[in-house]
Amino acid sequence: MNYSIILKVFKVSVTMLLLWVVGVGKVNAQDPEFTQFYANPLYLNPAFAGTNMCPRVAINYRNQWPSLSGTFVTYSASYDQHVNVLHGGLGFIVVHDQAAKTLSSTRASGIYSYQLPVTRKFSIRFGLEAAFFQKRLDWNKLTFGDMIDPRRGFVYQTGDVPRGGSVSNIDVSAGIVGFSKVVYFGVAAHHLNEPNESLLNGKDTKLPMKITAHAGAMIPIDGAGSKYNKKAPYISPNLLFRMQGTFTQLNMGLYLKKGAFTAGIWYRNRDAFIVSFGMQTEVFKVGYSYDVTVSKLTPTSGGSHEVSLGFDFPCRPKKKTFRVISCPSF
Repeated sequence: MNYSIILKVFKVSVTMLLLWVVGVGKVNAQDPEFTQFYANPLYLNPAFAGTNMCPRVAINYRNQWPSLSGTFVTYSASYDQHVNVLHGGLGFIVVHDQAAKTLSSTRASGIYSYQLPVTRKFSIRFGLEAAFFQKRLDWNKLTFGDMIDPRRGFVYQTGDVPRGGSVSNIDVSAGIVGFSKVVYFGVAAHHLNEPNESLLNGKDTKLPMKITAHAGAMIPIDGAGSKYNKKAPYISPNLLFRMQGTFTQLNMGLYLKKGAFTAGIWYRNRDAFIVSFGMQTEVFKVGYSYDVTVSKLTPTSGGSHEVSLGFDFPCRPKKKTFRVISCPSF
């Protein structure tokens, strides 16, 4: 079989997969993910809203498996800051995901977090997120087996009856983060209400709840001392666990930070090794990561590319100060 026929078969396979996703009554969906977890803090855990104290903007782009026809591309943009009168933070995040150029989803969220100083050295933040999402299937971009001519390719009209369309709903999530100068940990529960995301009228396909647990530490090295110093060298071991429906994922990683530069390596169980590099100034930061696929998709996926941009804006000192979380930025 030549390459053009293989490509046609692959396109039809993607089509059938998408039809299965929108056509069955029950399906275990999986949220889009970013591997620069801490470069997109509000997406990781709503309790991170306001942990930078001053206004913060994060922009993220991910291109997954670019060598395959019909890639999976995800964008996000967020803003958050601490609001002293509210004793916590406010945040906003918009995420757009495009799957195989046919299935797209857009999600806009508002977040509030409350900070509780437990002791002089340890604080907890609680976050609550309310979101509106819309998912849409572009039927005109789907291809089917009855459209293929063995010699001329996709030349026929399909006999399949159009179905699907769009669906929108409200989504609720929550999270908690605990942190001191050295350690930090958190748990987030997304889709607490498990909203219906079926694209077919009369069907009930719930978006499964996603549980994320994460923990890490910022350990000074080379005589950095006990006080946190942005210019001192640090090593940061991290763990992150996700569970959504029947899907589970364990991520283990390590960051090395020295001055303005950060490098990291992660392992995602049975799926990929992740390498990342980043640079941060007082106001601006940029990061890049690449997922080296180690699953059966290795020869054809092309891995995954991710780019993050961040802006930390200056602000006036607060009359009442709160502890700022010290964790990786990429």
